[in-house]
Amino acid sequence: MEFPAYQVIPEPKLSFEALSNTQDIHPLRGLKSFNPYSSRLNPIRKIRVAAIYPEGSYNILENLVRELHSVHAPKERAAYLEEFTGVEAIFKTKVELVQENLSISLRTENVFKEGVEPYITLSEAISAAIREMAKRILDYDVLMIYLPEYWSAGFDDSNTGFDLHDFIKATTAMQNVASQVLRESSAIKYKCRCSVMWRLSIALYVKAGGIPWKLSSIDQNSAFIGLSYATRLNPNTNQFDFTTCCSQVFDADGTGLEFVAYDATEIETRVGENPFLSRAEMRKLMSRSLELYQRKHAGRRPERLIVHKTTHFTKSEIDGAFDAIPGNINLELLQIVQDTNWRGIHYVDRSGVKGADNFPLNRGTYFQIGPQEVLLWTQGNVVLNSKNFFKEGKNIPSPILIRRFAGDGGWDRNCQAILGLTKMNWNHDALYDRLPVTLGYAQSLATTIKRMNKLINKPYEFRYFM
Repeated sequence: MEFPAYQVIPEPKLSFEALSNTQDIHPLRGLKSFNPYSSRLNPIRKIRVAAIYPEGSYNILENLVRELHSVHAPKERAAYLEEFTGVEAIFKTKVELVQENLSISLRTENVFKEGVEPYITLSEAISAAIREMAKRILDYDVLMIYLPEYWSAGFDDSNTGFDLHDFIKATTAMQNVASQVLRESSAIKYKCRCSVMWRLSIALYVKAGGIPWKLSSIDQNSAFIGLSYATRLNPNTNQFDFTTCCSQVFDADGTGLEFVAYDATEIETRVGENPFLSRAEMRKLMSRSLELYQRKHAGRRPERLIVHKTTHFTKSEIDGAFDAIPGNINLELLQIVQDTNWRGIHYVDRSGVKGADNFPLNRGTYFQIGPQEVLLWTQGNVVLNSKNFFKEGKNIPSPILIRRFAGDGGWDRNCQAILGLTKMNWNHDALYDRLPVTLGYAQSLATTIKRMNKLINKPYEFRYFM
């Protein structure tokens, strides 16, 4: 079957150094050429790093910080990865370890104890160290936590579902500590040091309060909300029976990165692990989300509010959303389905003979398949440096399905926004993600919030969960 009525959205541009109006579609090339968006608006001259680490391994962290100030050539993803020329040249900042006596070393013999599950003793030791470091929060900007492979027995537990990384993020977030977990295999021994330095420097810059880039082509009067849910542990019964609603609020340029989370009291229905809210509960969630946006914008409301979630919207949820949002705000409710059975092949005409191309469909291709449904390819071919580039490298990419439950008008603006939001993940060095950041971050939040036994009803900055 051939579909003639498709459209292709150009690859969204990113904005860099704010005062010079510089743009590029490539995040790493843009950072190298123009420096981060906030480099002159809010200069970060120094990023102070403290650490929790195994006794005797402080020199490993010193070497890692030195690497951040060196030049590294790419050893992978040659068509995409830019040479790393040092954190000072790119980010206009220095990364410095604080005095060793301000960090905490852990002795292995105190971390693991005979007769006790390794994940319990290791998590307790790290948790105690984090609480101690929280008392020194004014002495550093980011807390590094180094996990060597010889501690791997305590990284997870299949019986309880425990995950040390999620536990650390939950613990540091509750203490308002920006943290960077360093696994020996991915941070210290990974062969492509260029990739490690890009990922680490972007993460440190964001966690220290910087903005590396923004989206440049979306209507500034729009705002986006990503909804997600997590089932949390009840410390009294040791059962997962707290359903927590998370609402992330993003500006039109993909930034903002704040969210509210609270335990829902009214779940109307549940399909598997997916809860659906009552009308009153959805009204409460949307009201808090709009309040969060207004608090960040001096009371101003957006003209257009777009809500993303992975499950469908029930009638009660739709009614509750409209109850909370004033009539002069254009509200759109979009379900984004990641897994579809659709595939698309790009055909080219070679000397009058049509055949499959060597590259997939262009990223940004979309077409409508129903009155309120559209397919959008967020993975696919991108032209970089006048050459075709397919990030996934192989296979035929499938589109995401966008289903509209409220709102009207054409699809171009929604697809353009979603495609742009796939480039706003500041937690890696890739060109894009499959899902927009509204939902990509939702998955990270859900796994972390499961570990938070105490949830304070207040806005959280996402940088504490990265």
